[in-house]
Amino acid sequence: MKSSEKEMDKGASLSRQALLEGLRAVWPVCFGYLPLGLALGVLAQKSGMTPLETGFMSLFVFAGSGQFIAVSMLAQGAGAAAIIMTTFMVNLRHLLMSSSLSIYLGGSSKAKLTLFSLGIVDETFAVNMERFINSSWDINRGLVVNFAAWSAWIASTVIGGMCGQFVEKGAYGIDYALIAMFIGLLVFQLKGCIYWVTGLLAGVIAVAFSLVVPGNSYIVVGSVLAATLGVVIRRTLGRHSSHGNEEGVIL
Repeated sequence: MKSSEKEMDKGASLSRQALLEGLRAVWPVCFGYLPLGLALGVLAQKSGMTPLETGFMSLFVFAGSGQFIAVSMLAQGAGAAAIIMTTFMVNLRHLLMSSSLSIYLGGSSKAKLTLFSLGIVDETFAVNMERFINSSWDINRGLVVNFAAWSAWIASTVIGGMCGQFVEKGAYGIDYALIAMFIGLLVFQLKGCIYWVTGLLAGVIAVAFSLVVPGNSYIVVGSVLAATLGVVIRRTLGRHSSHGNEEGVIL
């Protein structure tokens, strides 16, 4: 009995340690979600969604950029097919993030892997990946990170939805929140000439297609074509510079 009690105490201690370490790692993300979640909730309310619907959206989707896009498209009267396709394309990066994390999760149960995958977004990916690489991190701590961030996001969007009725449409630049967020994300990705070129191509192609293609599909078209051209350009320049040391500078 004493040995089993010791094992139980040890397991409880490890669980508490995982909880504390996970919360300690993710609290800045939870704090940062507050203004974004409030902005999304307000925009959702202005587009005709109730706080409950906003909460369920955050529960089942949990993708900030995808939700901002969906809410914006709802406000413009876009159809379900266009919204689903656009958010699907925007969130395809989750496949890459999941693949990168999977190498550290070998031996984990399918149940834990399923739960872990539900909470992978840009911020939780960054927190977990950094710690998987630099410390003794495991899936239990990762689950704490993911679900704490998820809970904070749901709460902030619901609160935003409840407060939306007290905020005038367009007040405080809230309508600009989606654009500002994506500009911020883009700036952090511009780490070389090829990324600047790809970004400019995406903008030019999207604007050109917006003049001739109805709806919001020009966003997807511009992103896909620009990314494809970026890969082609990078490989072409890479072959030309393979005999020298210029590739790192050019790309």
